[in-house]
Amino acid sequence: MKLEISLFKFDKNSDYLPFYTKHFLKITNENTLLDILNTINNENPFGYENDENFDLVVNGTYLKASIKIEDLVKNFGKDLTIEPISVRRAGNDLIINEDDFNEKLNILDDFISQEDKKNYQNLKQYYYSSNTLNYKSEYIGDAILILAHDLITVNKENEKAILDILKSQEIGASYHTSLEKRILDFDIAIEEKIVNLQKKLNLLNEKEANFRVKNTLIIEFGNFEEETEIKHDFKDFNIAYFPSKNQEQTNSLLEKLNANILNLETLKLDLAKNTFNKNPEITYNIATTISLDAFDNNADFLLVDNDEDFYLFDYNRKALEKCSGREMILPIIHVNELQKLASGQHKAANETLVKHQINPEII
Repeated sequence: MKLEISLFKFDKNSDYLPFYTKHFLKITNENTLLDILNTINNENPFGYENDENFDLVVNGTYLKASIKIEDLVKNFGKDLTIEPISVRRAGNDLIINEDDFNEKLNILDDFISQEDKKNYQNLKQYYYSSNTLNYKSEYIGDAILILAHDLITVNKENEKAILDILKSQEIGASYHTSLEKRILDFDIAIEEKIVNLQKKLNLLNEKEANFRVKNTLIIEFGNFEEETEIKHDFKDFNIAYFPSKNQEQTNSLLEKLNANILNLETLKLDLAKNTFNKNPEITYNIATTISLDAFDNNADFLLVDNDEDFYLFDYNRKALEKCSGREMILPIIHVNELQKLASGQHKAANETLVKHQINPEII
């Protein structure tokens, strides 16, 4: 087996910008990603840690150097891009400056032991994998939230004091975005700890989030009809699909349309909708990233599979424009509308399309 590897390189003492070196590696005795790093290092030395627990990013996904090569290929194919867990904090190739991670621990200084400090180091991956850091570098970090949850679990007497400290943080738990799609083989129990802590902090939406914006229309998109004949394909269209609730039926429809379905990393981002009523800022920022990336990659429209995502992307354009400083002109289409268009129910589809903030005008 032969792998094509793009390896991140940057020396803060000599390089102005990072770059990538190409390595074509024929696998012989290597079993893990760490073995691959060691083999490359033997020929072309670079900065990394020769440790199975070394945190890395491969093709945009966070993982450990201990991952087996067969699992690497299964998940990412044979063309691999290897990067540090924080490109912006890279100092010596794959080795980063971790001062920001370590400084955040001061928040809980009054409640932690030496053992807790040691345990915190094991949470580094959860800190740097958070997409929130791309918008708010001051974010207290998911590692702190996980540690706080564990401290409260061990000693209930400190719960109020710890929660009060977390409430006092300006960029705190309301900025959390899900780690589930960012870490390979992610343990969902970690996400449950953070959500449980958000619940204790009264950050979760007490009632259904309203993404519709005041004085805008409620659109009845009708039901998705699975057993329909496809009369019109979309072979000349680039479609960006942001999946949420009904991925299976939506993907089934897309497979029949002969369209070009864009494969963008931003379409995997979490919108933090469960804290939208308390903190819409992070949701707007991420929705902006998703919309602009789809637009910049020539998407004809952004497809969503539920009402709330439609209202968020289509009806909140002014908020998204404020975040980006750019005009948001990408049309948004609900999957039920796409199904009607594909099955030739143009009149029924047009009844809702004309109510969009931007009419896709594809009939």
